[in-house]
Amino acid sequence: MNLSTWSRADLIGELLSPAPDAVELDGSTLCEARPAYAMADPQAALVAHKIGVARELLMRDLHAQMKDGPIMGSPQALRDWLRLYCASLEHEVFLVLYLNTRHVLIDTVPMFRGTLSQTAVYPREVVKTALAFNAAAVVLAHNHPSGDADPSRADEHLTQSLKSALRLVDVTVLDHFVVAGDQLLSFAERGLL
Repeated sequence: MNLSTWSRADLIGELLSPAPDAVELDGSTLCEARPAYAMADPQAALVAHKIGVARELLMRDLHAQMKDGPIMGSPQALRDWLRLYCASLEHEVFLVLYLNTRHVLIDTVPMFRGTLSQTAVYPREVVKTALAFNAAAVVLAHNHPSGDADPSRADEHLTQSLKSALRLVDVTVLDHFVVAGDQLLSFAERGLL
């Protein structure tokens, strides 16, 4: 079930609706759309569904906050959104947040998807997308499903490569975040940019 296609009103209605006697949604039981652990317990499936709905609402609100003004003007919204986005991922994802000249969010693009421990990132694609959005700056982010937020040498090298490639087209890299569970590491804060 893709909650991202639901309207805000539908999500709020779903979140606030009482638990049905028969746990059913969209013609199929919630258990069919939930992981194996929930299959044995319809109540657990319902709770997992409600949490998913609440997560979708919170992510939308945080994303809207990031579009209201300079993205680094509300760094907590960015950090919280990244944690929520990456929370349930079991594979690496490399995200690029494209910003305008005032550093207001234009769009967030999950550029590359990898495996449990690595993702292939192509600077050329990041630059092409920056030009397509007419972006002036970017924030980079990726997750470490392992739970360790410390950047690898490859992460540091990739950041410098992207920074160099984007500089050629006058796009600034403001930060690179590594998300690992509830941990979040900022390259800028660590002096790695």
